[in-house]
Amino acid sequence: MPNESTRTVLVALVAGLGVALAKAGAALFTGSPAMAAEASHSLADTANDLFLLVAQRRSTRGRDDRHPLGYGREAYFWALIAALGVFVAGAAFSLREGIAELIHPSITSSFAVAYVVLAVSTVFDLVSFRRSAGQMIGQARRFNRDLLEESRVTSDPSLRAVFVEDAVSVSGDVIAFAGLALNQITGSSIPQGVAAVLIGLVLIRFGLRLVRRSHDFLVGAWLLTSATPQKRNADGFTQPLQPTDEQRARTFLLAHPGVTGIRELLVTFVGPGQVWVVARLDIADDLRGDQVKSLVHDIESGLKHASENVYRVDVVPIGGAQASP
Repeated sequence: MPNESTRTVLVALVAGLGVALAKAGAALFTGSPAMAAEASHSLADTANDLFLLVAQRRSTRGRDDRHPLGYGREAYFWALIAALGVFVAGAAFSLREGIAELIHPSITSSFAVAYVVLAVSTVFDLVSFRRSAGQMIGQARRFNRDLLEESRVTSDPSLRAVFVEDAVSVSGDVIAFAGLALNQITGSSIPQGVAAVLIGLVLIRFGLRLVRRSHDFLVGAWLLTSATPQKRNADGFTQPLQPTDEQRARTFLLAHPGVTGIRELLVTFVGPGQVWVVARLDIADDLRGDQVKSLVHDIESGLKHASENVYRVDVVPIGGAQASP
């Protein structure tokens, strides 16, 4: 059974494919550069959704000997490829159409056809947007964040990409409609050229944003020390554990018999909603070898129950040195 994110991507794929074909047909029939730009935009979204489905499938494979942390980060890799290649390709075509129209104005016919196609496309885009936004809102409430913050920091690259592409699609429909309307009112096709350029710039802006977020999750890690917890959000990156989960984990560690302090707590994403925790702990000097082994086992199993996001835990016991709790 597909999970919620996969169903969201499938809805976006079906809606995007229908919209792309309709806009491409309207662009050929009317000769509208704004419609051509929107058609390339929708085709880019469709290709992007295909990459996201690949990301969903490959990232859910179980861990093996060569990949002890699993394949979760493949989701970020394929999301990066999608954002870098597909969005940039759509943006390049839109910019080319817009600049060509500004240099060599053309004539658009059958405005009514373009308006109808845009109206229908907007309805489909809103249906997809409603689903992705609904899922995003659900996650935001769960983590006590607002919608925009959740769209920026969520560890689910598929949901982020679909939410962003749906929002951009609706914006593109509005920009294309404005360009067509101004063209019909003024008799000049320059507004359509400007609209196509704006669509391309919007695609570049949000495509680069998605690239950056995928990059952050591929290479980023949190070093959470008990002495400097206030710095954890300095770069705007997401916090792997919820503040309540992190505090619960710290409380659990410090309350565990034999633990005298937290030297450092390293948390890094290994996939959507999956974090790897490495805890370097100061322990009592008088613990025997078997007691240390039991302590490590109890802590590792306990931390996995502290948060559903914890995928793996490794505890490194350090004796002797004193650390600030």
